[in-house]
Amino acid sequence: MREKKSTTLWVAIGAVILIILLLVWLTVADFFGDTDVAAMVAPLF
Repeated sequence: MREKKSTTLWVAIGAVILIILLLVWLTVADFFGDTDVAAMVAPLF
């Protein structure tokens, strides 16, 4: 049973790391204007 708990912990840690990397990637892309979202928001300003 301990092995199953350990695997679940590593999957959770991996998911958190991937979410952090996604947020960093989207932040950098938005900063450089490389997103489609920025193209839709730009006409408002």
